[in-house]
Formats: sequence, C-alpha cells, structure tokens
Amino acid sequence: MSNETFKIEASVRDDLGKGASRRLRREGNIPAIVYGGKKAPVSLTINHNELLKHLDHEAFFSHILELNVGGETDEVVLRDLHRHPYKTTVVLHADFQRITRGQKMRMNVPLHFENREESKGAKAGGVVSVIHNEIEIECLPRQLPEYLTIDLSDLDVNEAIHLSEIKLPEGIAIPELALGEGHDVAVVGIHPPKVEKEPEEEEQPETGGEEEKGEEGA
Repeated sequence: MSNETFKIEASVRDDLGKGASRRLRREGNIPAIVYGGKKAPVSLTINHNELLKHLDHEAFFSHILELNVGGETDEVVLRDLHRHPYKTTVVLHADFQRITRGQKMRMNVPLHFENREESKGAKAGGVVSVIHNEIEIECLPRQLPEYLTIDLSDLDVNEAIHLSEIKLPEGIAIPELALGEGHDVAVVGIHPPKVEKEPEEEEQPETGGEEEKGEEGA
C-alpha cells in the first residue's frame, strides 16, 4: 500500500454557469465542487494539467486527498470525475467529498489479481475472466486501502471467487454482502478454453482419372 500524499490546490469560483465553465476550460482550468462534512458546498476552480498529473496514479482514486482552498485544507476523497466523451485526457468537472475522522465512509477501491498466469486453471489452459475491477467497501477513513488483493493461485477451471471470499483487512466491510446471499457475486473466474472445430474437408467429386481422358482422346 502506498503512503503517498496527494495535494490539490484550488480557488473559490464565484462565476457560475455553463458559459463561465467554458471560459475556465479555455484558460486551462476546470470547474469542481467540494461538499460534505459540516461545511456548505463550495464551487472551485482547479488547474487542469495539475489534476491530470494526479490521475496517472491509481491511488488517487481511492486515497484521502488534501484539498487546499485559499490557505484552508480539507481532507477529501474524489467522488466523481467527468471526462470528455472521447478525449479521455480532458477532464470536464470533478466532485470531492469532505471526510470526517472517526465516521465510516463508503468508497470504491480497485481489485488487484495476483498469480493469474500461475493459477491452476490458467496452467490447465483455462481463461481468466475478470468480472469486477473494483468493489465498494465501508470503513473508517484511516483504514481506507489503496486496493484489495486477490490471489488466484488455487483457482481452477470452472471455479470463481465471490465477494464473501475476498480477504479483507481489519475494519473493512463489503456493504453489498449485507443485502443477502443473492448479492454475493463473483468477481473473477476461470473458464475452460474454447475449442475451435476444424472445418471439415469437402469431398472432391470423382473425375474418372487418366482412363477417362484416354477414352476421350480415342
């Protein structure tokens, strides 16, 4: 797990509306908002390129971040990120939520699958199929993991690992499991290899061979 600290510099935005947002983006900034905790929501302006640098790190999406607004720092998490429909490196808007120490929170965290190629099923020719790349967890802010690890070493063909089988660090729960057995979904499985049928050779019509040619010539 990474102990990296992510710091975001922002300023309060008073000029609201679609036109103002477009002007911000032309100037190399993006509109954002921070909400939650015991404070009122605040509209913000963040430098686009500075935010992009953070987005290169997977941990940024499941980490407690330091948001500095006018010299005042809040601990926040990234709740939503609006990207351009087809320009994935262009961010249009960001939503941050303040956290409260000692109060449980819910976050989506990535799943890391170890020993994929070394698993029993993969060695037997099976195909590893990842169904969920991340899951929602509930925990205190100080217990928030960067990701959860799932070891596939013992997973065989026609087997799967479900939510209830994920080894969780102390203090972390998966809210989905509280909804009943039907919500204990698989996150990864190994399928048998696909067997491609060889095309059947078409039977060639008999031509009579050299004897027929000889008779025709006669």
